[in-house]
Amino acid sequence: MDVVMDFLATMLGQLQKPTLAFLLGGMMLAALGSKLEVPEPVYKFVVMLLLLKVGLGAGISIREADFLSLLVPAVAAVVVGIVIVLLGSRTLARKQGISHMDGMATVGLFGAVSASTLAAGMAMLDAEGVAYEGFIGALYPFMDVAALVTAIVLARLSAEKKAARSAVAQGGGTVAMGGGGFPEGSGQTLGMVRQILVDTARSPAISALLLGIAIGLFARPESVFEGFYELLFRGLLTILMLVMGMEAWSRLSELKGVAHAYLLYAVTAPVVHGLLGFGAGLVAHHLTGFSAGGVVLLAVMAASSSDISGPPTMRGALPEANPSAYVGASTGLGTPVALLSIPLFMALADVFIGL
Repeated sequence: MDVVMDFLATMLGQLQKPTLAFLLGGMMLAALGSKLEVPEPVYKFVVMLLLLKVGLGAGISIREADFLSLLVPAVAAVVVGIVIVLLGSRTLARKQGISHMDGMATVGLFGAVSASTLAAGMAMLDAEGVAYEGFIGALYPFMDVAALVTAIVLARLSAEKKAARSAVAQGGGTVAMGGGGFPEGSGQTLGMVRQILVDTARSPAISALLLGIAIGLFARPESVFEGFYELLFRGLLTILMLVMGMEAWSRLSELKGVAHAYLLYAVTAPVVHGLLGFGAGLVAHHLTGFSAGGVVLLAVMAASSSDISGPPTMRGALPEANPSAYVGASTGLGTPVALLSIPLFMALADVFIGL
């Protein structure tokens, strides 16, 4: 009974937080037929500021961290982010009745990181007096960008394959499957992957994120970061969530036939992903002495799903994807499950390492 009450209390707490509250508020307005809308130029400006803020903060954290101590956990974070997306591409994205684009956008968010969930994990460790490395926040972009870029590239690659097959079929020819499904073999495949990577890096969302990381890493933007971006961040985020909520509701009907698949994924994926992160953290612990608290927080990052950089990135890079799928599954369901799993990772760290 206590477990049920704790779960309900956590759910209620999430509903009361601005991020989810504005998301639900936007959905409610759309459901009631409100004519409220945020102009597209304003939305794009808000997204640019938010992603620059995330990138700047990450770059500053990376610059201030000890390189050698950061290297192994950073590599582990990148690998976990990519593995989560690859795992999702073989499960949710291949589920019958689910659009591959919707599925890849969803697994991309689940591979990326929620800053609020990471902050909750840090707060729980602080309350228990558990120490962790000061550069933990710098691991955020490694897992986040790796997962988002991998998901976008795989989604775009799949779309290009489908378009190539369709073009060949309409031309009366056949597709040579030996070269990965492209008409001209592996050379065509590599060229297409290279072009997708270039287009992804040049996309507005990823460009803003990478620019922020570069400036935070090589310049000294602390004054503008603290005096401008930090002050505006929470307010701008509520506008973003309001827009995402309205858009999600407008496309909600498209999910009625497959909602159960997203529900199952959103409930199970955070725990599975967290265990992957925990395993990677254990490897880093044995190689470099990575702390038990660090292992827990790496697991928390893996279990979380992006609620800041992810949604606008996916909306910009994969406009065909349905926000009801990736926002609803990640923010609406995945976040509470990830928060509830934090004590599990703490218990595992106590068993395997000792808190």
